[in-house]
Amino acid sequence: MNKEYIFTSLTRITDFREKPFSTTLVNRNEWKTGDYVLTRVIDNANGWLQAESDNGRMMNLMEGDLLIGALGVRHATLEATGTWEKVKSNGKMQLLTGAGLLGKLTSKSFMIPNLIEVQYIGHLERKGKTLNMIDFVPDIKKIEYNIPSVIFVGTSMSAGKTTSARIVTRILKNEGLKVVGAKLTGAGRYKDILAIKDAGASHIFDFVDVGLPSSIYDPEQFVVALRKLLSMIAATKADVAILEIGASPLEPYNGDIAIEAIRKNIKCTILSASDPYAVYGVMKSFNIIPTIVSGPATNTLGGIDLIENLCKVKALNIIDSDTLPELEHILKNKLQIKNAKISLTEN
Repeated sequence: MNKEYIFTSLTRITDFREKPFSTTLVNRNEWKTGDYVLTRVIDNANGWLQAESDNGRMMNLMEGDLLIGALGVRHATLEATGTWEKVKSNGKMQLLTGAGLLGKLTSKSFMIPNLIEVQYIGHLERKGKTLNMIDFVPDIKKIEYNIPSVIFVGTSMSAGKTTSARIVTRILKNEGLKVVGAKLTGAGRYKDILAIKDAGASHIFDFVDVGLPSSIYDPEQFVVALRKLLSMIAATKADVAILEIGASPLEPYNGDIAIEAIRKNIKCTILSASDPYAVYGVMKSFNIIPTIVSGPATNTLGGIDLIENLCKVKALNIIDSDTLPELEHILKNKLQIKNAKISLTEN
């Protein structure tokens, strides 16, 4: 059914592959964040970029391909910004992320190729009702979130958060713990949380599961969605949660709201930094003192010394296998791991 369509990873919460749908033209002033739309690829960026399918695999696109994604907003510091709100009446827009986040490009780094351009065909609908990501969020029982959490924050995108989270997940899994992984904020991509699952997490979640194409969303509505997401995570009854705060704190992804929602459960904070001086800014903006600073800023002794002297926090290049014993010691201390059990007492 519908085999001619490319289902991007923002459709992974839907039943589009199993149940029929139709398309309809919708007046531009009636579009909403999270609406599922059908588009046609009109420029594949010379084949440099790919789309992420609903199973997380990357695929090449050809001009003329019919692609289903969702309207959303991206505001990345290092790659591109864009929003569906800037789409003009001609319906031309770009694939803002490979996950199928659709909107009009407003700026991009000269370091990346032109984004894939698509032409709006129509909104997906059933029984006369247009379909939005929110429509595919199940009823979620409210559960208090009380899982001891290791959080991963970055000074910017591509600072190494997911790599760090994968390493920590593997360590905790090897301790015999049940680990759940989640990405609370950012722009929708499946690969980040799939990496956590591959490292041993029993369950994985992100904001897409509660109907958001990215976490750039009305703050009050984001709080509602975040509560649902935390309830889903809590329902796993995991021993420890690996939580990634996508993007950086000063980007409009509601990272500050996410941090506050879980602050009392944070046992360890790992900050991935691309630059030593950015560490200080993140500490001030999120009001957190990281347990460990890692990422490209710790690639050399020069960076490590600067971070430790400037910010008075531990800097550790955790992708270096020589640092793993020290990382394991820190995790066991912060999480109070004793015979594969975790204490909920304050550190």
